[in-house]
Amino acid sequence: MVRTSCSGRDIANVLQNHGFRRAGRTGHHLKLRYERPETDEVRIVTIPMKTEDDIPTGMMRSIANQCGANDFHAWCQWIDDNR
Repeated sequence: MVRTSCSGRDIANVLQNHGFRRAGRTGHHLKLRYERPETDEVRIVTIPMKTEDDIPTGMMRSIANQCGANDFHAWCQWIDDNR
């Protein structure tokens, strides 16, 4: 079964290792930006960074949607494989 929760720090590290760049921080939320060169598509992803605790599944789904993931469970597996 795919793990559907992890910490904001884990998610941020994986995304930054795959082309997302820091776009700012507001309180306990980190904003990451991804620009796809071939299509000029820009994605802004907001990740809660308040604690080391796991992010709830609903919030994980929101982050996956912001990343452009079509399959939530495959995205969770990708995050888990790249931690």
